[in-house]
Amino acid sequence: MMERALYLTDYDYERLELLLDNMNRVPQNRREDLSQLEDDLATCHIVAPDEMPPNIVTLHSTVRYLDLDSNKVRVVTLVFPSNADLSTGRISIAVPLGAAILGHSEGDLVTWKTFDGAKTIRIEEVLYQPEATGDYYL
Repeated sequence: MMERALYLTDYDYERLELLLDNMNRVPQNRREDLSQLEDDLATCHIVAPDEMPPNIVTLHSTVRYLDLDSNKVRVVTLVFPSNADLSTGRISIAVPLGAAILGHSEGDLVTWKTFDGAKTIRIEEVLYQPEATGDYYL
């Protein structure tokens, strides 16, 4: 997986820490993608919302990506588990794809482990990022 400097707003950092603490209380929630997210939080750069670079995938960002295996373009919005709805393209930060794209930017190749090996996508465009439009507390 490509190394990256993960940028989070202080608001999102606090909410992700709380989410991970709550999920870790249930043993069956322990997964590698959540462990990676925990590691990312331990080394992330915490910034004020107005300092977030506009091409970074943050919580509530809408992203267009290319699935390099199927050559299909998809659009997803990264949300908390309680707001996830695959039928509308809202993916949870607690699923492998969601955890993997957080902090990446346009043009990045993102790879994560699957049961069958690995999956790779390329982030084509951040269509909406709340911090870029002044929506700091979604």
